[in-house]
Amino acid sequence: MRTLLGRLGLHFDDPADERTFVARFTLDDLSRTRAAMVLGAVIYCAFAAWDWILDPAHWTETLLLRLAVAGAVLLPAAAVLGRPGARRWAEAIYLAYCVVPGCVLSLIYLRLGPGFDHAAAGMIIVILFVSTLLPLRLPALAAFCGVTWLCFLVCESLATYEQAGMRLVNNFEIGMAYALSLYAVSAREYRARQQFRTEQALRQEKERSEAAFSDLREAQAHLVQAEKLAALGQLVAGVAHEINTPIGLSLTTATAAEGDLRQLQQAVEAGRLRRSDLTRGLDRLSEAMRLLFSNLTRAADLVHSFKQVAVDQASEERRTFELRVWLEELMSTLGPLLRRKGHALRIRCEDGIVLDAHPGALAQVISNLALNAIVHGYPEGRTGVLELTASRLGEDRLRIVVADDGVGIPAENLGKVFDPFFTTRRTKGSTGLGLHIVFNLVASTLQGQIEVASEEGRGARFTVDLPLSPDGEEVRQGAEPRGVGSAG
Repeated sequence: MRTLLGRLGLHFDDPADERTFVARFTLDDLSRTRAAMVLGAVIYCAFAAWDWILDPAHWTETLLLRLAVAGAVLLPAAAVLGRPGARRWAEAIYLAYCVVPGCVLSLIYLRLGPGFDHAAAGMIIVILFVSTLLPLRLPALAAFCGVTWLCFLVCESLATYEQAGMRLVNNFEIGMAYALSLYAVSAREYRARQQFRTEQALRQEKERSEAAFSDLREAQAHLVQAEKLAALGQLVAGVAHEINTPIGLSLTTATAAEGDLRQLQQAVEAGRLRRSDLTRGLDRLSEAMRLLFSNLTRAADLVHSFKQVAVDQASEERRTFELRVWLEELMSTLGPLLRRKGHALRIRCEDGIVLDAHPGALAQVISNLALNAIVHGYPEGRTGVLELTASRLGEDRLRIVVADDGVGIPAENLGKVFDPFFTTRRTKGSTGLGLHIVFNLVASTLQGQIEVASEEGRGARFTVDLPLSPDGEEVRQGAEPRGVGSAG
């Protein structure tokens, strides 16, 4: 039977799905079903008026039967479904609710004189009520049909018809009513099962999508972090290359100074020190000290600037700083990389601009834009000029423009440059997250906007508009701005 029902789409192979569906199908809109059960009890008793028309002599007996069925079965069944513990037996309660009045109805018609001549109409009313207002599945409805028709046939065999041929007419009408109700209920159940399957599939697909989205977000977070480290790594490489020069010169100078000092010591010990040798040696040592101081100061400045830039990019701290000093400190860490590739850097910044923002986020925005121009704007062997301009935009906003004179961005790619994972150099190691990170930092952390403009062959121009204070508060004129190299 289950195999046949499964082929008809009226049974699930998975027992858990079957139990879930049955519970939901039989308990769907339970308040409406209980109201219909109470209405059915009232109508069942109201048909005593029809009994009075058919046989006034015995209608009180049938009225008592109807009231007994309503009071002992129909109304208690509606009431017991209100208890949570009884809901697991909902379908059995529905079946008892239907079978008892259906079988008693045959006894009522048997008691009435000409009752069975008009029995089909009453049975059809019961069948119609059961098939339309109660959430019975096909097996339960088939059980109802079989039991009530069997009871009808037994009582019919004990009854007499006043009109010939009514036996056949009644059974034909009742049989057709059963057939139509079985079809209607099976169709309703089939549609409900199809909807259940669809919902299950959508739920599973949603769970898979959420899991995949979660994995994607996690992977994206790793890639974003890797992109940050890659950008920082390029800065490290540039600064390390730049520091090598003053450190190397300092080492060479110190070695030469050590040789000159040893010669002076030997001349003193031998008593052959001449005034000219002393003067020349002191001059060489003085020049060596000057070179050492100059080169070591340059190296210390580079390390200090890079240290603060690295700290800013790793920190979410918000603070007040003077933009011009901060930009010069920031771009000093990019200068070595630009010079190593033969590019020139121009910085134009209005004096007196004080910004209350997140320097780490802004540093990463400008660094990523500059590195993006170096990597994508200038093919190998081509050099150019990178311009960084900062100016006020009204009283409370700031505009920063990063422009290059490189190869530019094709028109078909302009609308996609900020999309995650979009890159034209994937085969060369690019992840496509640099400008996506820039867009997110500008829009969320810095509460600004960013736009891109480009003509192929004439460079690209990124315009960043920011509030001087993300909260809309004016920066206090008396506040002491701090540059990148400042403490705190």
